Amino acid sequence: MSESTRATQNNATSSPGPKVSGGPRWLRWAGRVALWCAGTVAAGTFAVLLLAGVALAVAYPHLPQISGLVDYRPKLPMRIYSADDVLLGEFGEERRSFTPIGQVPKIMKDAVLAIEDARFYEHSGVDYKGVLRAGLAHLGDARSQGASTITMQVARNFYLSTEKTFTRKIYEVLLALKIETQLTKDQILEVYMNQIYLGQRAYGFAAASEIYFGKPLQSLTIAEAAMLAGLPKAPSNYNPVNNPRRATIRQLYIIDRMLENGFITPEQHQEARGQRLTYRAPSEVAVHAEYVAEAARQMLYAQYGEDAYSRGLNVHLTIRAAEQNIAYRALRKGILEYERRQFYRGPEAYIDLPANARDLDARVAEALVDHPDNDELRSGVALEVSPRKVVAMLQNGETVTVTGEGLKPVASGLSEKAGPKIRIRPGAVIRVVKGAKGDWSVTQLPEVEGAFVALDPRTGAIRAMVGGFDYAKNKFNHVTQAWRQPGSSFKPFIYSASLEKGFTPATVINDAPLFFNAGTTGSQPWEPKNYDGTFDGPMSMRRGLAKSKNMISIRILQSIEPAFAQDWITRFGFDADKHPPYLTMALGAGSVTPLQMATGYGVFANGGHRLDPFLISKVTDAKGKLLTEARSQALDDNNRAIDARNAFVMTSLLQEVTRSGTAARAQGTLKRPDIYGKTGTTNDSLDAWFVGYQRNVVAAVWIGYDTPRKLGARETGGGLALPVWIDFMVPTLKGVPVEEPSAPSGLVNLGGEWYYEEYTHGAGISSLGLDDKLPVAPSEEEKKGILDLFKN
Repeated sequence: MSESTRATQNNATSSPGPKVSGGPRWLRWAGRVALWCAGTVAAGTFAVLLLAGVALAVAYPHLPQISGLVDYRPKLPMRIYSADDVLLGEFGEERRSFTPIGQVPKIMKDAVLAIEDARFYEHSGVDYKGVLRAGLAHLGDARSQGASTITMQVARNFYLSTEKTFTRKIYEVLLALKIETQLTKDQILEVYMNQIYLGQRAYGFAAASEIYFGKPLQSLTIAEAAMLAGLPKAPSNYNPVNNPRRATIRQLYIIDRMLENGFITPEQHQEARGQRLTYRAPSEVAVHAEYVAEAARQMLYAQYGEDAYSRGLNVHLTIRAAEQNIAYRALRKGILEYERRQFYRGPEAYIDLPANARDLDARVAEALVDHPDNDELRSGVALEVSPRKVVAMLQNGETVTVTGEGLKPVASGLSEKAGPKIRIRPGAVIRVVKGAKGDWSVTQLPEVEGAFVALDPRTGAIRAMVGGFDYAKNKFNHVTQAWRQPGSSFKPFIYSASLEKGFTPATVINDAPLFFNAGTTGSQPWEPKNYDGTFDGPMSMRRGLAKSKNMISIRILQSIEPAFAQDWITRFGFDADKHPPYLTMALGAGSVTPLQMATGYGVFANGGHRLDPFLISKVTDAKGKLLTEARSQALDDNNRAIDARNAFVMTSLLQEVTRSGTAARAQGTLKRPDIYGKTGTTNDSLDAWFVGYQRNVVAAVWIGYDTPRKLGARETGGGLALPVWIDFMVPTLKGVPVEEPSAPSGLVNLGGEWYYEEYTHGAGISSLGLDDKLPVAPSEEEKKGILDLFKN
């Protein structure tokens, strides 16, 4: 017992003090004890108040400035949106979508207040009742009740360490009191609801709503809001995706608290407790626009540097979500169809299957971690294998059976003669894909790549962009970065140049053999061939383009001279140095990107104007202030690249290609005449192209290997790239009226063919190369002599 305590007790017993008269002795002692306790409590209270006053006087002047809260500017990621406001991607360390408190729905605020600070709007930063309740619970060894108000949590999260010490708690209380003097309750709650970490890199409830449920904050139900409100205490422990049982227990407790506090009715309480929640998978995306988002990110980073990832830039693109998904699916479908025709390269790996069937699910799940699903291409482990049936277990534990046509792509891997590296046996890691009718096929991850880009030729706005088969597998954007030979899809630009030199669609040109000595082509002696190896003799220029005759194009280029053509193609946006002035230019031997090709064909589509393609329509800051906006590009003389007559005649020639030529499948499938384009296949089928347009949209498709190699002897632009283009155009042009261009002035139609006025009445070039002779078939005697020669 301390000296001071003894002194207090001695003084209490020796002083007269109040007396209790007429009562028994025990009652007098009880009265004295009560008086002593009262004095002790009073002294203790005074001591606490004195200590608090000293602490306040000493610590308060040293508290940090809270200007960061008064002028709250959280780190906000760059967010990429489609033209119809669908989120395509976000870039930054913290995923956050700042939401003013006035836009936070009441059920979300109520759920947070119910579990974190029900008396938030009543206390002044410190809930003394809550402190007392927590203290009593602590003394009674009860479960912690929590005494930190929302204001105290804001103070801790912004300015204090996470260590649990008495000193830190004092500063937390003092900071809370200071915050309450400078911010309104709504401002404090706004900071809290936007700043708090909620797992999955989500900061704030708006971001968490998108990440966990795939919906905006305003669309949450009471049950969903309660689930999110349970995350601040321990985001990892109460993550509904990783710990659904624990998260649900806390969610139901919060729903009960909402009822106790009068935030919801009994009917709402019952409905909320009964709602079954569904969550957005971590890999789930609304739109496959990874290449598009990355292209936009690079542009914004070039302008803003590292600030681009923290200042809350909202980047609005020109693409529409639906069209982007159509393009994504069309390209993948085309590549997968090609892959079905390739030789099977074998399983991705082999694993040992456990002897105990109860261990099978865990073993498969473990093995497939290194072979994740690739969208519709599901990974699986073969359990049963025969030439007529394959049973496989997928990553989610589902078992699928593949029979019949579904085994054709991997028939070589099921053969008894299959080598050990390609044989499918139990334990093989394979790929399966589900067809439109629910049937499964075994396939393989493609090695071939592709690109698709569509734009509006009237404005230059990019409507869709798919830079490859899968962004996670290959981040190289083939639309903008792949320089490839365009093959015959480049011929229209040579034809366009010829129209300015007196050629007409009716000019007759000889499809006969050619031979060039070294120097005329820039390299070795050259004897070009047509794709089919045959020569058809004289034909109109229109027919020559429709049938993609190489000899016709070469003769045209030889006549107008390669240097003129090299200069002419720059009008369409091509680089002269990537197209040397040799006759091989006639066959598309230069280098282009798919975006360049789409831009070039856009000149034909819009009547002769070259518009710069653009992807970003506008950029705003976190508060919606407009920072930059794309300038509209009018179709005027400032961007005219070729004469309107040239564009019209070329459109007429390209219409013939899609009507009766190498791309006749286009009009045949779309059932409309206003379709124009050209196929392209390079030497040895290294690249397959189709570029085409309708008045409102132009699109380019390319398919090939990153390290060029043969696609296959029978693989062409018409068979590989054209179907992708059609699959995009069918839904895109649905309901769009047929609209064919009107002939501009200066053109004359004679005998169903178009001519420049100045090239009528024999003024233009009527024929070319008619003196060149076709190969003559050997006589029977010559055939006999050749056979005898081989015999000898």
